[in-house]
Amino acid sequence: MRCFYVFCIYDYTMQKNENDVIQHKFSLLAESFQKVLYEDDVTFLENMRKKNVPEAEIKKYQFWEWTQGVGLYGFWKYFEYTHNTTYLDILKAYYDRQLQIGLPGKNVNTVAPLLPLSFLAEYTGNEQYMAVCKEWAQWIIESFPRTKEGGFQHITSDCINDQEIWDDTLFMTVLFLANMSRILKNETYKQEAIYQFMVHAKYLADRTTGLWYHGWTFKENNNFAGAFWGRGNCWITAAIPEFLSIVDCPEATRMYLMQLLQRQVESLARYQDEGGMWHTLIDDKTSYVETSATCGFAYGIVKAAAMKLIDHSYVSCAQKALDAVLANIDESGVVSQVSYGTPMGRLTKDFYKEIPIKAMPYGQALAMLFLLEVIKGGLV
Repeated sequence: MRCFYVFCIYDYTMQKNENDVIQHKFSLLAESFQKVLYEDDVTFLENMRKKNVPEAEIKKYQFWEWTQGVGLYGFWKYFEYTHNTTYLDILKAYYDRQLQIGLPGKNVNTVAPLLPLSFLAEYTGNEQYMAVCKEWAQWIIESFPRTKEGGFQHITSDCINDQEIWDDTLFMTVLFLANMSRILKNETYKQEAIYQFMVHAKYLADRTTGLWYHGWTFKENNNFAGAFWGRGNCWITAAIPEFLSIVDCPEATRMYLMQLLQRQVESLARYQDEGGMWHTLIDDKTSYVETSATCGFAYGIVKAAAMKLIDHSYVSCAQKALDAVLANIDESGVVSQVSYGTPMGRLTKDFYKEIPIKAMPYGQALAMLFLLEVIKGGLV
């Protein structure tokens, strides 16, 4: 009896220590992200200048991109969980500043900051915030460039990507439209969001593995280099449970998305590296392991299991990833082993192996989302 008691005390102490570490690392991430929120992406800005974009316009893009959008969503989720007004103030300060500067041109990546803004507008009742969200949501419906079959063309701030759909789009743009459909009770927005998941799955989800290709071109009718890119796949793992938590879908749609996620997660479990991470090319062990994708996979798995979208046994994959992720967060809150922004690998898979590793805001953001789900008890 005494041995059992001692074991229980030891187990409790170990769990408490791990929880303290997780809370500490999350605090570091949050503090660090407040700094990187306003750091220049020098390469991106140089590319904009090469395209002769006026400096006044570049300033609008400078801190309003998908990298900020994903991180701000992490801040919103943490505020929603804790009701700590510090995070609410950070959100409001960011959006007030950017609205004062003026918003950039509309595309897949510049829609991303609208997702947290739509939640913030709903929560605060701020009419200026909501007016911006309404304008951009209606633009998506009326004017977003389309591919054949009505897919959202993956137009970005520096590239048109004519007749191309990419897996990033579902997280960066479609989740915002879905949330606006909920807020405004707009059936047109809802049906469009559902359709975008379906048309993207039609061309990007691999029938053999359940993994997703980075993109599809309707011009060449192929998946470019045929890469199962890590971070691109993690947007799907995260987006499906997020979408189903936002939108009350018809049962057939819900089942369809659940099966897509289940098949992807089955393969993710099979390809997870022994150290707990996933490779930047999921099925290629010669490619480097990558932290942002690992966080996105673990986040989506934990959230999906909590929502009973996938079998709870897959949470063990997230548990296995946890120590590796924590080890890649330093005491300044910077996440290491993160691949830089990755355009389409059009010719060879080796393109993805050559993407440099660089500390980026979305590394912090995806780690925040994962650790928040852990803090909420997602690994129990």
